[in-house]
Amino acid sequence: MHTSSATDQPPPTAGTVDDETWQIRRSGADLDRLGETESIFALSNGWVGWRGVLDEGAPGEMPGSYVNGLHERREQTYPEEGYAFPQANDTVISAPNAALIRLWVDDELLDISTGTLHRHERVLDLRTGVLRRETEWTSPAGRRVLIRSTRLVSLPRRPVAAVRYEVEPLDAPVELRVCSDLLANERVPERSDDPRAASVPTDPLTAEAHHTNGLDGVLVHRTGRSEQRVAVAVSHLLDAPDTVTATCDDIPDRVRLTVAGRLHPGERVRLTKFAAYECGPVDGPPADELADLVVAEADAARADGFDALLTDQRASLDAAWQVADVLLDGDAELQQAIRFAMFHLIQAGRPDGDRTISAKGLTGNGYDGHVMWDTETYVLPVLTYLAPAVARSALAWRHSHLPEARERAAELRLTGATFPWRTIGGRECSGYWPAGTAALHVNADIADAVLRYVAATDDQRFLAEAGLDLLVETARLWHGYGHWSGTGAFHLPGVTGPDEYSALVDDNVFTNLMARRNLRGAADAAERHSDAAGRLGVDPAEIAGWRAAADAVFIPYDSEREVHEQAAGFTRQPEWNFADTDEDDYPLLLNFPYLELYRKQVVKQADLVLAMQHCPGEFTAEEKARNFAYYEARTVRDSSLSAAPQAVLAAEVGHLDLAYDLFAESVTQDLADLGDKTADGLHLASLAGAWLALVQGFGGMRDDRGVLSFDPRLPSRIDRLAFSLRWRGHRLRVTLTPAEVRYELPDAASDATVELWHHGEHLRVTGAEPVTRPMPPVPDPGPEPPSPPGRRPDRRSAA
Repeated sequence: MHTSSATDQPPPTAGTVDDETWQIRRSGADLDRLGETESIFALSNGWVGWRGVLDEGAPGEMPGSYVNGLHERREQTYPEEGYAFPQANDTVISAPNAALIRLWVDDELLDISTGTLHRHERVLDLRTGVLRRETEWTSPAGRRVLIRSTRLVSLPRRPVAAVRYEVEPLDAPVELRVCSDLLANERVPERSDDPRAASVPTDPLTAEAHHTNGLDGVLVHRTGRSEQRVAVAVSHLLDAPDTVTATCDDIPDRVRLTVAGRLHPGERVRLTKFAAYECGPVDGPPADELADLVVAEADAARADGFDALLTDQRASLDAAWQVADVLLDGDAELQQAIRFAMFHLIQAGRPDGDRTISAKGLTGNGYDGHVMWDTETYVLPVLTYLAPAVARSALAWRHSHLPEARERAAELRLTGATFPWRTIGGRECSGYWPAGTAALHVNADIADAVLRYVAATDDQRFLAEAGLDLLVETARLWHGYGHWSGTGAFHLPGVTGPDEYSALVDDNVFTNLMARRNLRGAADAAERHSDAAGRLGVDPAEIAGWRAAADAVFIPYDSEREVHEQAAGFTRQPEWNFADTDEDDYPLLLNFPYLELYRKQVVKQADLVLAMQHCPGEFTAEEKARNFAYYEARTVRDSSLSAAPQAVLAAEVGHLDLAYDLFAESVTQDLADLGDKTADGLHLASLAGAWLALVQGFGGMRDDRGVLSFDPRLPSRIDRLAFSLRWRGHRLRVTLTPAEVRYELPDAASDATVELWHHGEHLRVTGAEPVTRPMPPVPDPGPEPPSPPGRRPDRRSAA
């Protein structure tokens, strides 16, 4: 029997207001929102993810123990088959779950929905990266016990997760039985009430190996069709009275350690479980080698001890928070919410992996666990400034799937590469081609993420290798896809832009402007790295063709209404009948046919507004104001992706109260479960968008031209806004107050320099001293533009 002498963890206690903004606290059984809480309390490190299900596994809504990229494949079926329709769909599946620890008290299973619950509190500590729980419960038979647990998924140790579980009787001796399980093929309920919910394979894992050694064990399984192998090992430390016994057994889908004995008040059982996860293709390391690998990792974590994991976790987060923390004085609720958002972004990806970040990260199975355009358009722009190595890793993952993208382009009779709209393993998984295959802007989104990463880091080695490959092949897609009109304009017909209430349109402005940026970026990169471009077959004539197409890209504009059209002809479509649309009709996609949505002027999510956010230099200030007002009146925000871009543009054109309310909607999307979809996993793009709303919206930060500029302004609710970002190897700290703006390099040598623009003035910020400038005035923007009836975000600005 292994023993442990680590000190007790203190129970969660109330602290100062500042402390509370670093904690997410839920008290009581909260049985009506179990799934939401499980997502909010999810822990991950970019490789392993544990949903915040109770230690005992029940009551619970959706168990989840994930390894990034682990999935199973199923056939796609269509009422009518068509050429180049994707034939398979990849769906995320749970790895064997090592988080489970069940408790019986005098043969009654602990279940907080039964008996008497005296205290039950769970706290996600954003500073230390752990989930703590304390429960005081009396069984139906009248036996009172206290349970404490602390759970973590290690940020510095990629394969490792751990949980410490303690139980003690309070007022009388009891017979306790604690079962620590490693369980494969755990039942996951299927939610069929929403087309956005995941499909759930039944028993997706087939056992290959299972064995125990003392108090420890390992399971190795493989998938059937995706041909992957996953291994999980558990290693235990037990601290208990001598009257307690421990035995371990295994079957193909389960390893179980059983701890049993009679305890008196004042005695306790403390069980610490260390788990290690690995996953790879079946043609990689065989089952026995993978088993040995995870056993060694779990044993090493146990040898170091739980306290060492806690110390290392805090150290990793201290380093991450130095850059990622945002100070928002004036609204404690939103201060807590933005720290919650940043915490989940910190733990969503890794700098040392060969995986990317899906729409839900490792917090749930929503959207089947697919990687979508959310990653490059919302998440990577933030990580580029906060954790550039993580952004680089995610872009390298895209590059690793360039062969599949080239194959898909050839299948579609296109040039270059066509990246998938939804994927896990690199192949297109979207079965609805008007909103998937036709949404070609995902290719420009990837190119844009490359260009922003290189601009912020000056990582020329990456640009000359993976970055150039991505830029060249996506530029070839646009050059081959577009066509020249008789007037000399370059058009991109038959595409679907970001707005999913429009499909198969001509000259979507967002797509066209992002394609222009892609073409010019590829041309610049190819000329800068001519030798590398030569190996790709790029010659001066091809570069000239890209530049000519970029210069001639057609941007539709309605001169009568003096606004840009979201796509050609959009402003001439019938208006949506908002007067006869009830509150219960939202989201519209669940209550109206796409045939109705596609032909009306109703916008699901920011599209033309997103174009103004990503390509701000393509529009004048007057055009931005008119465009924003026009599309604000037609955008219903049926997507969590919408509020943040709208907040950025609302701030830029001067509607600061509206911008603040939109920011609040974005940052509380999951904490308030605004779309009733948090149970399926967190909306990482909305959480990342909240940072962009603060930094690009109120900070006025722009870098689309490769230079860093700020045009700041503060809404009345914020007394101080401070954030950091990495630029060319330095941490730039920006602090905004109603009176002034301060720029500094707090970690740099005195001769370090960052050049930037503040409200049109060129500044050189050095490590020697900060630079302070007055807060520029915000011109009066006039009356706030109306939102669709009943769709304006909740007002916080006057609170």
